[in-house]
Amino acid sequence: MENKTLVFDMDGTIADFYGVANWLEYLMEEDTTPYEVANPLYDMEYLGAILIILKHQGWKVVVTTWLSKEGSKEYNDRTRKAKLEWLDKHNFPYDEIHLVKYGTTKANCTRKIGGYQILFDDNAQVRKGWNLGATVDANENILTELEKLINFS
Repeated sequence: MENKTLVFDMDGTIADFYGVANWLEYLMEEDTTPYEVANPLYDMEYLGAILIILKHQGWKVVVTTWLSKEGSKEYNDRTRKAKLEWLDKHNFPYDEIHLVKYGTTKANCTRKIGGYQILFDDNAQVRKGWNLGATVDANENILTELEKLINFS
């Protein structure tokens, strides 16, 4: 298999965005606090180590995440910055990132990469619309699925 890509959503997939108290009120007030303070959903050191192994085995790591549903341009710019800082703070080893308008078809963001792609996302509707390979329900333990991809030979 030539091109192999792992595509990760952020909110509710690797970042516990929905675990931030009053997250919806923050969004309605165009406050980026939930994007800044969300805890990781996984041990990021372990997740990062798995991803580094997979990258050495030919996988590309992409983050494709939506911005706020009703956000102004200025708020979306601040949200982009907050999400990039969160990924940096937690040492998430991505090769490419797409911070896109809410509701964007995520497959359209990585279609040009081609090859086999696996989407990790907590949103069932987004997974249903994925047509570039497989999907993993991020409401389950994504580490288990990533570990299965490691080639030990």
